[in-house]
Amino acid sequence: MKFAALTLLFCSAAFAQTDDPAKIKAELDRDKKILLDWPALSRYAGANAKLAAPAPGETRVVFMGDSITDAWIKLSPSFFEGKPHIDRGISGQTTPQMLIRFRPDVIALKPQVVVILAGTNDIAGNTGPMTLEMIEDNFRSMVELAKANGIKVVMSSVMPVCDYHRPQTERRPPAKIIALNEWIKDYCTKNNLVYLDYYSAMIDDQQMLKKEITVDGLHPNEAGYAIMEPLAEKAVVTALRGH
Repeated sequence: MKFAALTLLFCSAAFAQTDDPAKIKAELDRDKKILLDWPALSRYAGANAKLAAPAPGETRVVFMGDSITDAWIKLSPSFFEGKPHIDRGISGQTTPQMLIRFRPDVIALKPQVVVILAGTNDIAGNTGPMTLEMIEDNFRSMVELAKANGIKVVMSSVMPVCDYHRPQTERRPPAKIIALNEWIKDYCTKNNLVYLDYYSAMIDDQQMLKKEITVDGLHPNEAGYAIMEPLAEKAVVTALRGH
């Protein structure tokens, strides 16, 4: 009964937004998939099962995140090819979803380092209203899980957004991004973690995401990833050295 009610709810919402049958079906299929696998544990299950254990001396790094991480390997595959870098980003995800899949998508892969990039979708309310405190608690839990399993942690700043291409700041207010980044930086300092500051490298003189490094005011383009990659590499090296 609960599933039927939720399906009816999604169906009503879809019909309210469009009368295109193909689009309605696509929305219903997407919503059904979310209901059956909210954290998207199935996304990388096959790839995880095929992944061999790290070779002796391999410095495996897992990049855990949302669409910014998900698109990284597609727009800049050279950052991952021939390296022990594993992309485990899923578009649209929030920290509670990442926390649920942290064991299969991070711990089970036995990396030496995990790079966590999350929070922007929490601020946007992708999986419901989230206070900064709720986001912070999810970060704490992921860090504690990593530490308990001998994995070094790099915590990334939430990236800035801009309205140059399309409206973004209404759902992701810059003040909330700044506040969350201040907490992340302080948490890293207090817990001997590496803070990866993408934010400062990607803002313009209006404190917005630089127009030329984003496709939509939220996601980086190739030029954006070119800024991120050396910062990420440096942060990983710092983590491996013991900060």
